[in-house]
Amino acid sequence: MDFVIAVDGPAASGKGTVAARLARTYGLPFLDTGLLYRAVGMGVLDASGDLDDPVAAEGVARALDAAGLSDDARLTTGEAGEAASRIAGYPGVRAALLDLQQAFAHQPGGAVLDGRDIGTVIAPAAPAKLFVTATPETRATRRWKQLTAKGDDISYEAMLADILKRDERDAGRGAAPMVQADDAVLLDTTDMDIETAFDAARRIVEAARVRHGL
Repeated sequence: MDFVIAVDGPAASGKGTVAARLARTYGLPFLDTGLLYRAVGMGVLDASGDLDDPVAAEGVARALDAAGLSDDARLTTGEAGEAASRIAGYPGVRAALLDLQQAFAHQPGGAVLDGRDIGTVIAPAAPAKLFVTATPETRATRRWKQLTAKGDDISYEAMLADILKRDERDAGRGAAPMVQADDAVLLDTTDMDIETAFDAARRIVEAARVRHGL
């Protein structure tokens, strides 16, 4: 069995940081699948397209080159996050990106992926699954600090409203909604700093390794 670690959860829960550190700790390749959707959303905007046009979004998704996405600073902006949330529910977009994500997950030796549907759709047989979350207020504070530090002009109230809107959109979409997999371990990081959250995540993964004999 390949050592696949699936890390799901809502925006600004800490899942990306936890997943990246798990990948470094275990020497596994890492994919932030949210960057794929952010790249598609920004690709639509770059082409002067309409984020409400599922056909245009699917076309961008099918032509997407995943190389170098982690080096594109634009994909960490609030604009990119909103664009991703707008197009992520389109079945055509999700279908276009499915093979890419599954191929990454099933490479020899395993991998770490974070997103919204890794444990339910992309790698349902992953031996280690985490669902990382925190209260909306905590997540809004984290994202607000992150974006304002980069110079974005956004209020905390607007950030909280955006977080709540994205949660509703992610959980309510018809295609691969964001839900905790039945066999995923819940990790609530509301009252945790990153070191505490990572330590808790590592212990969850270690327990899964023992359970599956990895």
